[in-house]
Amino acid sequence: MSNELKKTPLYQTFVDSGAKIVEFGGWAMPVQFSSIKEEHNAVRTEIGLFDVSHMGEIIIKGSDASNLVQYLLSNDTDNVTTHKAQYTALCNEQGGIIDDLITYKLEENVYLLVVNAGNTEKDFEWMCEKAKAFDAEVINVSTEYGQLAIQGPKARDLVQQHVNIDVSEMKPFEFEQNVEFFGKNVILSQSGYTGEDGFEIYCNADDAPYLWDEILKNDVTPCGLGARDTLRLEAGLPLHGQDLSETITPYEAGIAFAAKPLIEADFIGKSVLKDQKENGSKRRTVGLEMIDKGIPRTGYEVYDLDGNQIGEITSGTQSPLTGKSIGLALINRDAFEMGKEVVVQVRKRQVKAKIVKKNQISK
Repeated sequence: MSNELKKTPLYQTFVDSGAKIVEFGGWAMPVQFSSIKEEHNAVRTEIGLFDVSHMGEIIIKGSDASNLVQYLLSNDTDNVTTHKAQYTALCNEQGGIIDDLITYKLEENVYLLVVNAGNTEKDFEWMCEKAKAFDAEVINVSTEYGQLAIQGPKARDLVQQHVNIDVSEMKPFEFEQNVEFFGKNVILSQSGYTGEDGFEIYCNADDAPYLWDEILKNDVTPCGLGARDTLRLEAGLPLHGQDLSETITPYEAGIAFAAKPLIEADFIGKSVLKDQKENGSKRRTVGLEMIDKGIPRTGYEVYDLDGNQIGEITSGTQSPLTGKSIGLALINRDAFEMGKEVVVQVRKRQVKAKIVKKNQISK
């Protein structure tokens, strides 16, 4: 691996274990340990463990922190508490998504924003620029945190055995600070990117290798970015840089729940999003299932049966669980109809597909 690539605290652990390492968003990351199919199925049926320490962490604090956080983000940040996190978008003036992220309130006027790895610097600079009008400080603390995701139908039982709190009733995006997990102090968040139950664990960067090894002693499958992508795509969860971008709004991307343009407070992109909420966006994201043989890939064109282009594929793969070829596509809103047959241009072939729900998990 080139020396320029960033490495998580677990990099050496992965090299030693023989994982296949690839470049992702400027990071050297494991794409797979055993096989994508094996890892994917472990998360759908048992438990899988992911290193997500490449994700960025940005602290916003100061007397104006809550106002700055709301100004930056598209969701209603009044709903963020010291026990309830929130999924949201960082939008530009046109309502396009600079990044999607999770906001945690650590204490009064101290917020932790968890952003996508490849966007950390860009997000940080954007936030610093906007912070000039507020009495608030923006600090990139990414190197201080390790982050692990333990995911799957049996994840909660395992976590419960090794923490000093009751996690049985924790709901999505609920979190607790100062939790003892395998003897280490962590933030425990009921969240993930797989469509399964599970937790994301924020720890001191130095503690990540120890926690990784301890968790794996419990019959847990280590998982790489390959399975992370097939799992999130099967669950219909968007990936920034493909399904979300600076030219795609939350309404177009199918994450309308993360935009609240009717709140009183102002935020960047609000007027565009308010218009799309009231009048509809011109495009929308749909799930696709291929009828004929062929895998839809990012950028492939989508046509109606009359040969008119109606959009393009933003993400696609073959589901390791079902063998079906599935994808997400951004299409013209007026071309949408659930169950409708469309055509995907797969290289030189025109391949039939149908519009389905974005969440395509089947067990």
